Amino acid sequence: MTDVIPLHRLAFALLPVVLVLALMIRWSLGFRAALIGVIRMLLQLSLVGYLLGFIFSTDTSLVVIGVFTAMLVAASWISLRSIPRDRARNFQFAFLAILLGAGSTFLVMTQIVLGLDPWFAPRVFIPLAGMTLSSSMNSVSLAAERYYAEFERGSSDTQAREVALKAAFIPITNSLYAVGIVSIPGMMTGQVLAGVSPLIAARYQIMVMCMIFGSAGLSAALFLWLIGRSGNDSQRSEESKIA
Repeated sequence: MTDVIPLHRLAFALLPVVLVLALMIRWSLGFRAALIGVIRMLLQLSLVGYLLGFIFSTDTSLVVIGVFTAMLVAASWISLRSIPRDRARNFQFAFLAILLGAGSTFLVMTQIVLGLDPWFAPRVFIPLAGMTLSSSMNSVSLAAERYYAEFERGSSDTQAREVALKAAFIPITNSLYAVGIVSIPGMMTGQVLAGVSPLIAARYQIMVMCMIFGSAGLSAALFLWLIGRSGNDSQRSEESKIA
């Protein structure tokens, strides 16, 4: 399926978005964050469409590494959006957790499972990096939010970390149960629409699901472990009491 969606028809995709925003306004749910998110999505995807054209044509590994680094920094910062009060202090933990958790998983998938040649093949490296970093970012974000929520309720560090890790695993575990039954994931759908055999597409999707699960779990666990090792628990406890 290679038809290009005309812009005037693509505009109709915004109809359900407008409806949801209207409901948020009606129910006073604070629609500004969602509206900003939609606007950013439109701008960022439009920009990345042009940017990827350049990246995919490059034969220099430094360009690919530079893009990956920028994505890593952005993912680490965005992952702490749920805890703005401690965002700057915890950035180092999020960065290291995502680097190790997502990075190790990503290397296994691209260099061993796929055997990329060259190892930085942009058309594969960048999209898969986005999937991996995104899953780690979301899991760290959930873990951080739940950890601080439990801490403010008076839970010990160990209890807070256990609850936070369980919360971080909920979305990815649900996706493992639902894949192939409730949903056909984006990568598999794209390959099938492009004419690839469903059996071959399933192999790639299995790899992607393992990559997402591994990166999300490792990153969340590493982040919570780093928090526990930071030695700032008493200070955080005092701050939460003051707040």
